Amino acid sequence: MKPDDVATAITNALVQGGAKWLMATIVAFLPGLWTMTLMLHLGRPYVLRTLRRCGLRLGADVWWMSYLLMRDALLLVTFALSWIFFAPNEVQSAALPITGPVAALFLLLALAVKLVRRVDDDVSAYRWSTAFLVVGATLYYLPQVFAIEANSQPRLSWLVDTFTSSSHPTAALWIMWVSLAGVIVIAGGLALRLIQHADRTMGQRLSTTRPKTPSAAAHAADD
Repeated sequence: MKPDDVATAITNALVQGGAKWLMATIVAFLPGLWTMTLMLHLGRPYVLRTLRRCGLRLGADVWWMSYLLMRDALLLVTFALSWIFFAPNEVQSAALPITGPVAALFLLLALAVKLVRRVDDDVSAYRWSTAFLVVGATLYYLPQVFAIEANSQPRLSWLVDTFTSSSHPTAALWIMWVSLAGVIVIAGGLALRLIQHADRTMGQRLSTTRPKTPSAAAHAADD
């Protein structure tokens, strides 16, 4: 082999190996993110009890805003990293949780509830977001723990074959495409709602700041 061929082969090996290592790291790290997401979401009553005991108003505001920022930012980071489950080539060839795309879809549903309704003031909205998060975490925990991380256990071999995407590439692709369609529908609905809200808000501002016409000003002076 020529030196250029050797250099190309080494470069390709490093790139492909680094990509696989990064994906495996993200897949292994996502359970921790899911756990932290659930802890912060379900820890809302504890945060509220702590706020009632806080005598300083500034300290209570800082505590509450810090909690909201950490909770919602962790949701966004978890969904962003879960986007690897929507890569068809990786889903078909890598050993990923077969229900990972569905878990990401339920996470987006929880985010949509938080964007559309006031979760911290509406008990019904809080219950819906909690249900979506619990279902999504369950759909990720079960295949990750009992399939991906348990491939060395002979008694769990049937779970490894059932819940690993590379073992059933056709079914994994169907699950991915259906989940991706759901993500597109939800994201489109949120975008449409955002545009409508922006138009309505801008219309209200224009109606309140629109200058009066000379005739209207004259009638106002006569009155």
